[in-house]
Amino acid sequence: MQDRHHRCPDEAEIAAINARHLIDTPIRPADLLFVFGTREDVERRVDEACRLWREGCFRWAIVSGGVTPGSPLSECAVIKSAMVARGIPAEKILEEHRAMNTGENVIFSLPVIDAALGLKNIRSVICLGNSWTARRYPMTLQRHWPEVEKMLITVDSFATPRGLWHTDPDFRIRVLREWDKIEPYKAKGFIAEWPVR
Repeated sequence: MQDRHHRCPDEAEIAAINARHLIDTPIRPADLLFVFGTREDVERRVDEACRLWREGCFRWAIVSGGVTPGSPLSECAVIKSAMVARGIPAEKILEEHRAMNTGENVIFSLPVIDAALGLKNIRSVICLGNSWTARRYPMTLQRHWPEVEKMLITVDSFATPRGLWHTDPDFRIRVLREWDKIEPYKAKGFIAEWPVR
């Protein structure tokens, strides 16, 4: 059986993915920046977090991500130290060091946020992560924390423009792999439909 992630999508699927999955939302000042952990494109993620901080787009941040093969440090430790080195005050960045996937990022971070800030005090969140995972970040937050407004901003280091993702074999595989998770994850209750405002 052919691996579906290696398929060449037709025009209709490309259009659907561009319109419904590979999105960023307008960004307004938020109470919290939620930085989803990664080992890829760390500098781009940190660049974006620092830009948002300089522009006054968030009051607090949480970085979530556990230890993955290749480093004794958690994704959280690597990303937070880079954010602090670039000027974001350490005391403004909450830490979650156990998560190994997007669901755990949210599930393990909520008690940290609640203990430090109180979930009821957070009304808006900016999700920051990989472009190919895209709307699955706010959809995961929607499943576990529906009360807050969610915004989305994504980054990647592909030379191929995002709108042409389907022309780059590596970019295409990553996007299709994530796109193909959406409906099964919704059916299993891992994520919830996220109304983009």
